[in-house]
Amino acid sequence: MQKDYEQLPQDKFKRITLNSDHAERIAKPSLSFWQDAWLRLRKNKGAVVSLVVLVLMIILALVGPHLNGHDGTTQNLRHANLPPKMQGIENLGVMDGVGNLGGKKIDLYEMKKVDEYYWFGTDGLGRDLFTRLWQGTQISLLIAFVAAMIDLVIGVIYGGVSGYFGGRTDDIMQRIVEILIGIPTLIVVILMLMIMEPGIKAIIIAISITGWIGMSRIVRAQILKFKNQEFVLAARTLGTNDKKIMSKHLMPNVLGIIIINTMFTIPNAIFFEAFLSFIGIGLQPPNASLGTLINDGYKVMEHQPYVLLFPAIVISVLMIAFNLIGDGLRDALDPKMKD
Repeated sequence: MQKDYEQLPQDKFKRITLNSDHAERIAKPSLSFWQDAWLRLRKNKGAVVSLVVLVLMIILALVGPHLNGHDGTTQNLRHANLPPKMQGIENLGVMDGVGNLGGKKIDLYEMKKVDEYYWFGTDGLGRDLFTRLWQGTQISLLIAFVAAMIDLVIGVIYGGVSGYFGGRTDDIMQRIVEILIGIPTLIVVILMLMIMEPGIKAIIIAISITGWIGMSRIVRAQILKFKNQEFVLAARTLGTNDKKIMSKHLMPNVLGIIIINTMFTIPNAIFFEAFLSFIGIGLQPPNASLGTLINDGYKVMEHQPYVLLFPAIVISVLMIAFNLIGDGLRDALDPKMKD
């Protein structure tokens, strides 16, 4: 059956003319690579929270030793083995200075006639654990950041040169890397610490001896990936020298993976320093680091768990924060890796 359709009158239509200059206009502002990466990173709530926590931990490491007025190295045997006590919180039944003595709960501050507050308690020599904790965190972060920067510089230069020039240069440099990989890292570190005087400098050098190998292999792989692409061939055709090609064209393209790898290197360095100090071949007393504090707390864990609790929490928070930030940066700077 045929239907009659009613036609719309011509005056109902309006001709719209578009200006060619506005037809292809992009409505949103263009973003650079780093702006786009920052927007992606902001969407990762875990990475953002971890970044805030990490900044707070760094600030506390810097200002924490000066907050409660106690020195972390001064010994006062009359104040030894005091449990945590903090103003205000003590009224809640937490951190109130009550500890175990002969199987009984007793206010050790009142018994020893101590009218001061030790927020995280004291150790067996009467040193304030709050101050020592943040001094130890400061030293652990210093060792980790310096070691990571050394690994970054050596690894990027070594891997970049090896991957860019290739051929016999690459073969020789990679054989050296394979020899170093074949030697257990712990043995190299122990030998270095035996040769050098124990301390921060010795630990940084020991960690840096083989720490750069992973970075160099990652950078080499990325350089091999990019060096034969069109933009590099075009630069070489225009007469650009090798130094400028590496600094202006190749390194900016591998910068994302370098930043990601560095963020995972720092927590590894923190953990390795803590491990060395825990087994007694790292930082030596009276200096404090997270490893030495955990070692001290491990010895009295049964009767004074607070000595171990606080440094264990700090090192755990640092490790989790760095790893979550690294995951967030990986997703933001190289979204393909997420797949």
